[in-house]
Amino acid sequence: MGASVSNMGGKRGSRGGRYQPLAEINVTPFVDVMLVLLIVFMVAAPLLTAGVQVELPKAQTKPLPQDSKPLEVTVDHEGAIFIVDSQISLTDLGPRLTAISDNNKDVRIYVRGDTKLDYGRVMEVIGAINASGFTKVALVAEQR
Repeated sequence: MGASVSNMGGKRGSRGGRYQPLAEINVTPFVDVMLVLLIVFMVAAPLLTAGVQVELPKAQTKPLPQDSKPLEVTVDHEGAIFIVDSQISLTDLGPRLTAISDNNKDVRIYVRGDTKLDYGRVMEVIGAINASGFTKVALVAEQR
């Protein structure tokens, strides 16, 4: 009798097993996860910007050139003064700004005042900043 070569019942593949390794990567779950993360960060990013909510006045001015990150002093609608997120009194404003800026009087300071605030209160804050020796003080407004 002649020798016959069997192909294991007609199955394709030379290893003789039922399953062959799959050399493809399914990227659909990866793309789904990345899109969900993108949406989460797009929604969360605007919430992380400003610490104290104030309604800024509108003005038609060009933005100031920024060479370094300025210090922000915020005066809310009740007249409370904030440096970043921490509330501070008017008498402590100058020494605290001096300590934060490492006694650098050339640092730029932005004053953000609410539109419902009395103009005199904003001038008190700017006067206290100027009395501490800071000369680069600017008021912040929203562009129209």
